Amino acid sequence: MTDATETGTAHLPGTGRVAGKVALVTGAARGQGKSHAIRLAEEGADIILFDLCRDIETNGYPLATPRDLEEAALEVEKTGRRAIAAEVDVRDRGALDTAITAAVAEFGRLDVVVANAGICPLGDGPVEAFADAFDVDLVGATNTIHASLPHLIAGASIIATGSVAALLAAGSQGGPSGAGGAGYVLAKEMLTTYIHRLAKVLAPKSIRANIIHPTNVNTPMLQSGPMFRQFRPDLTDPGPDNVTAAFASLQSMPDVPWIEPADVSDAVVYLASSESRYITGLDLTIDAGATLGRGGR
Repeated sequence: MTDATETGTAHLPGTGRVAGKVALVTGAARGQGKSHAIRLAEEGADIILFDLCRDIETNGYPLATPRDLEEAALEVEKTGRRAIAAEVDVRDRGALDTAITAAVAEFGRLDVVVANAGICPLGDGPVEAFADAFDVDLVGATNTIHASLPHLIAGASIIATGSVAALLAAGSQGGPSGAGGAGYVLAKEMLTTYIHRLAKVLAPKSIRANIIHPTNVNTPMLQSGPMFRQFRPDLTDPGPDNVTAAFASLQSMPDVPWIEPADVSDAVVYLASSESRYITGLDLTIDAGATLGRGGR
């Protein structure tokens, strides 16, 4: 797969679609969050980047490092925009309150909140994996949003990262395995309902809230041993070459094992911009048809 869309280079950055805005992105050190931060910066926003930058014991793949966060901030600054990066645990509401208040004091405003931080502990892990997934993926998202609300004014946009996996699981199509997988699915299901209710509450203030549900995304979460075993449980130790066909079987469009972070980032820019000024309470699936006729739609 080598065309521009599949490699995530189809967008035309630099047209100022979010010029003058300030955006907060959690889970910003790598993967989808890093991509969102850079794309928003390319389109004119200053960026606040938060990430935990340490591993969680029950999660079976490494998380981002302080160096990853530093490099993401540097990539933002290469676009000519300003960046504030901080190691913040989204499970800690007090830490978020402090860090967001400090960043807004420096940048002067907050216009876009991308609640993206997430983990997906899979397999036969301890029951604590359920709590960790739920706490990061739901409590962390709501903490991020609630700590941001005092700083948002009319025209602001809240964007949450959901999951096609949760939509399919809700439609009785199965889902991520183990205690951590169950916590992940529940968190993403509840996050969807939360965004719908939040959108209704915030609509009179002209503040929007939407949720994006990607299918497999080419990030370290997907390209990991636990995820390989999720898709190829018939193998003891599957590797990357063993899972491409299994990944592709989820999507209705042919030969699409995963989408790229940039595919999701283009949607984030759209929902952050005035182009979507009348769109709120939306479930936006970016899934190459994974949910078509399979419970999600």
